[in-house]
Amino acid sequence: MKYLISAVILLSTLFYSCDQIPTSQTEESSNTQVKGFDEALAKKLGADDYGMKSYVIAFLKEGPNRDLDSLESVKLQKAHMDNIGRLADEGKLVVAGPFLDNGKLRGIYIFNVPTLAEARNLTNSDPAIQAGSLDMELRSWYGSAALVEVNSIHEKITKTHF
Repeated sequence: MKYLISAVILLSTLFYSCDQIPTSQTEESSNTQVKGFDEALAKKLGADDYGMKSYVIAFLKEGPNRDLDSLESVKLQKAHMDNIGRLADEGKLVVAGPFLDNGKLRGIYIFNVPTLAEARNLTNSDPAIQAGSLDMELRSWYGSAALVEVNSIHEKITKTHF
């Protein structure tokens, strides 16, 4: 998958963010400013004082319509991948990738959008959702603002596209 991202990056962000959610986004921090802080970059990425921001995470689940013939399945997968690429190119999708255990939970998206409603609209643009091959569960999520840079970095390390 063109935008498959290392589970290590995702998991480390998840574990860090779960323990670091501030009680108020506006409360003043008693901590000193971190050495190397880049205010311009933080602003560009939409980071709060903790270097974090809100996203919407989507869990892709098996949908009710998974009995396609092999030709239709290949066409649907290509359309699904093309949609992923389009959303990533638009800056709306920062992470996408499948789970490797072949279970009912098929993959994950992290949308760079502020609301569940906007993520739902993006989700509904996926041909696999439209065909009923996949369903998605959407959740608001707080993670590192640096995630928005993942796709540009990923392009620099990708030798072969799917």
